[in-house]
Amino acid sequence: MDHEADAHRTDLMTITRHVLNEQSRHPESKGDFTILLSHIVLGCKFVCSAVNKAGLAKLIGLAGETNVQGEEQKKLDVLSNEVFVKALVSSGRTCILVSEEDEEATFVDPSLRGRYCVVFDPLDGSSNIDCGVSIGTIFGIYMVKDKDNVTLDEVLQPGSNMLAAGYCMYGSSCTFVLSTGSGVNGFTLDPSLGEFIMTHPDIKIPKKGKIYSVNEGNAKNWDGPTAKYVEKCKFPKDGSSPKSLRYIGSMVADVHRTLLYGGVFLYPADKKSPNGKLRVLYEVFPMSFLMEQAGGQAFTGKQRALDLVPSKIHDRSPIFLGSYDDIEEIKALYAAAVSNP
Repeated sequence: MDHEADAHRTDLMTITRHVLNEQSRHPESKGDFTILLSHIVLGCKFVCSAVNKAGLAKLIGLAGETNVQGEEQKKLDVLSNEVFVKALVSSGRTCILVSEEDEEATFVDPSLRGRYCVVFDPLDGSSNIDCGVSIGTIFGIYMVKDKDNVTLDEVLQPGSNMLAAGYCMYGSSCTFVLSTGSGVNGFTLDPSLGEFIMTHPDIKIPKKGKIYSVNEGNAKNWDGPTAKYVEKCKFPKDGSSPKSLRYIGSMVADVHRTLLYGGVFLYPADKKSPNGKLRVLYEVFPMSFLMEQAGGQAFTGKQRALDLVPSKIHDRSPIFLGSYDDIEEIKALYAAAVSNP
């Protein structure tokens, strides 16, 4: 019997323990970030439970309202948004919140304010709820300069200023992926313990991948470089095998697969959405942050995604993110299109 292996299995690295370990490396830390993260984790556990019970609890179906993006809201969207807003405010560590579901930013009551602002999509991919496809929560965290005089400008910062980002995917298992700026780690919820256990330490995206992920239904509206890249994926001229197409339609699920297996996730601008479809603050930035921390790249078609400076909280942008070499190819096609219009 391998007692050493058994001992290893009982030494569980939970997400709380991991964050406390990170905190101990910063002696000046007061533990505020750890408290904030524990509230986010609790929110994710709550939403995971609600997603699993959605059919039973009649949470599936439309809530009868339309959110600021003009999308019909599902009951679970509304519930998830409430859960995260309440969890973040009650942490006592936030001063401003931006949610995909709310038209305006939420300014926390001065008596409950902390130093952090959190941007989040409480339930990404919610159009997939009814068919049981993976959906998720995406978040990013910034620190403010002065919590007592906080303005919207504190949120409209480039993604490169983010302190941390992550997502929680509600699928066949509940997976929490996090970066605090020193690599990316993945945790899986053990329902019997009610704890997220580290299952994917130090995730590194392969330098080149065999998968591309894009909604080809929009192909007739694409620009030249995107069309050329997808053509290259299907009909490579160098004798290599074609790339496989995988597209789920939940950003969390598509990016999670890209992070683990490599390849590229594309949501380009097109004639219908000239500014792209995905929102900068709470979709593009957190995923780009994770991708770069895992050794990949994120590109808008014009610049590094994390260098964007949003002018409004619900700004949109095209995005190409994934394996380093694959994004280099896309950059080259855009550079060629600029020099040979």
